[in-house]
Amino acid sequence: MGGGGRDGWDPVAYLRFADERSRPFADLLGRVGAVDPAVVVDLGCGDGSVTATLHRRWPRAQVTGIDSSASMLAAAAEHAVPGRLTFVRADVREWRPAGQVDVLVSNAALHWVPEHPGLLARWAAAVPVNGWLAIQVPGNHCAPTHALLAALCRSPRWASLLADAAPDPDAVLTPAGYLDVLTGGGLATDVWETTYLHVLTGEDPALRWAAGTVLRPVLARLSGPDAAAVTAAYAAALREAYPRRADGTTVLPFRRVFAVGHRAA
Repeated sequence: MGGGGRDGWDPVAYLRFADERSRPFADLLGRVGAVDPAVVVDLGCGDGSVTATLHRRWPRAQVTGIDSSASMLAAAAEHAVPGRLTFVRADVREWRPAGQVDVLVSNAALHWVPEHPGLLARWAAAVPVNGWLAIQVPGNHCAPTHALLAALCRSPRWASLLADAAPDPDAVLTPAGYLDVLTGGGLATDVWETTYLHVLTGEDPALRWAAGTVLRPVLARLSGPDAAAVTAAYAAALREAYPRRADGTTVLPFRRVFAVGHRAA
């Protein structure tokens, strides 16, 4: 979540489903075998809540969260621990390590960065001996949440304003693609995918989920009345794609792709 164009993010909207969004990070971190790293970096740290788990796991490490969003970093500041857990505003595309980084993590960020495989290859090549690189990206860019919004953005009514803001179905690689990138950097690599079935409650939960992520850059292009019209049309399409069940809940399947690389001694 820390590439370009992060200003305007709303930490409150994003964290509305904090438990569902944090679980993949825990699953990712579970495959990182670092025992006592000295330097840990979280690229695209967002509001810092998951970055704080890195500090709790490795309390002796110097942990740094990097993000380009001022609003997200303002929320992250409450997690800071002087001398141990700090946050820095920067674009992950321009970030360079000042020295050896023992664990480099990027969670739900790279899909916002165009042509990120080249960036990831550079990170992989820089992993030191005994170092770790761990990433997680949403793999749902062809799911109804994204496909319906893309169709709406390209519809005759909205194409002139929104066509180039439509979600990109090719925003992330296949799992095999990430395997190739990390092994190309000389890393022993573990890649997998998981589809989580999030059981959501309340009115228009799929819309509320999307409002914190994929819908945000679309609405940023629009005035108030136009934003309301697009939101209403999108909400109707989502209700059909993700119907409410008899018990009042709505199931939102969400696929994610994980890759962990390690440079053995």
